Amino acid sequence: MLAQLEVWHWVVIGLLVLLVVLILILLKFVNLWIQAYMSGTRIGLFQLVGMSLRKVNPTVIVRGAISATQAGLPLNVRDLEAHYLAGGNVINVVRALIAADRANLGLDFRQAAAIDLAGRDVLDAVQTCVNPKVIDCPADNKIAAMAKDGIQVLAKARVTVRTNIKRLVGGATEETIIARVGEGIVSTIGSSNSHKDVLENPDRISKGVLGKGLDAGTAFEILSIDIADVDIGDNIGARLQADQAEADKRVAQAAAESRRAMAVAAEQENVAEIAANRAKLVLAEAEVPQAMAEAFRTGHLGIMDYQRIKNLESDTRMRSQIAAGEEAHLSAENQKKKMPGQE
Repeated sequence: MLAQLEVWHWVVIGLLVLLVVLILILLKFVNLWIQAYMSGTRIGLFQLVGMSLRKVNPTVIVRGAISATQAGLPLNVRDLEAHYLAGGNVINVVRALIAADRANLGLDFRQAAAIDLAGRDVLDAVQTCVNPKVIDCPADNKIAAMAKDGIQVLAKARVTVRTNIKRLVGGATEETIIARVGEGIVSTIGSSNSHKDVLENPDRISKGVLGKGLDAGTAFEILSIDIADVDIGDNIGARLQADQAEADKRVAQAAAESRRAMAVAAEQENVAEIAANRAKLVLAEAEVPQAMAEAFRTGHLGIMDYQRIKNLESDTRMRSQIAAGEEAHLSAENQKKKMPGQE
């Protein structure tokens, strides 16, 4: 009997301890449950305990559910828990849904959760969709382009965009818009015949760029493109022509140097050939006395024959001197005739 009483005693103590623990746990979530109940959000007390056991922050879920209920959005608490467990920002998604509902954008919870899980700020996207923002293209400097006349034109544009909710997941970002607008500005200025045409009608740039459909495949819709500033840069055409002329000059100098080197080489070859011929002539002249001596020894040449040869050489030398003197005299006479003031 005493053993049974002792067992019941420990059972009662265990139940009391369990009851105390349960009361302490419930007291932890009573405040959140009262807030949800007073705001009309149907979240049970044990449901809050279950959230804690599932590693879900009940405060975040209750705050999001209360905001949605107050805004008249029928959100499922299970969906909020699932989004929290997936690593999403529940409060940001609820705020985005409330803003989209007020602006009649037709954004549902699944789409907003997908945008948030994709790493995009869904609340900022909704705000940009309602209130378009302006993007400077480029952000700091100006875009440099060259017209057909060779004059560089510097331009800066401001693009007004709003978010396209349907293309937000998987759509290109602002950097793509800036790059495409810059490319369109360069293309439009490059197709202009003169830089004066660009300065006279800057709206040609905005109209030409806007008509290219640059927002295709992006998360934005381009509303307008305005040219904020246009300026004149360097004369790129003249610089290119000067560089080309310098290059042509260097090519011509190289060709002339090559021709001069070839001429020098040819002259040296001629000099070497003349020297070789002269050496051959000297060798041949050196053989003449030997041949004459051999002729004397063999009897083929006599004294009288030798004397006739000497006379012939003297006569030839005299005629050459007379001809040279006459040429010098004629040259002097021609010079006198050319000089003015003399007969």
